[in-house]
Amino acid sequence: MIPDAIKVRKSSRCVALTYGADTYELSFEFLRVMSPSAEVRGHGVGNEVLQYSKKDVGLLGMEPAGNYALKLVFDDGHDSGLYDWKYLHHLAINQAELWSDYEHKLEAAGKTRESAQINFKAL
Repeated sequence: MIPDAIKVRKSSRCVALTYGADTYELSFEFLRVMSPSAEVRGHGVGNEVLQYSKKDVGLLGMEPAGNYALKLVFDDGHDSGLYDWKYLHHLAINQAELWSDYEHKLEAAGKTRESAQINFKAL
C-alpha cells in the first residue's frame, strides 16, 4: 500500500506516513532498527543482527528507489535498506507490537537503546 503522504518531521525525529485518514509516525530510531537490509536482517532466518545504541540516530536523507520503495540514509552510516511500500505499511500498522518485541530482545541481550558513552579518566 503506497502512502498518500510522506513527511520527515525533524523536530519530532520521525517520518509521518499517511494512509487515507490515518497517519503513523515512525521514529528515526524505529526505522533504523527495523531496517530491511541484510546488515540487520541477516542472510536467512535466525541470522538477524540486533541493533542497539540507536536512540539518537538521525535521518540525513530519504530518496525514492524506483516506484516501489524508499532508501533512507541515517547519520550512523547505514544506508543499505530499501523500505518497500508493503514493508513500510507493515511497520506503520504493527509499530506497537514490533517495538515491544524489540525492547524485549534488547533486554534479553543486555543491550540498551542509549548511545555508547566513552568515559575518559584523568591520567
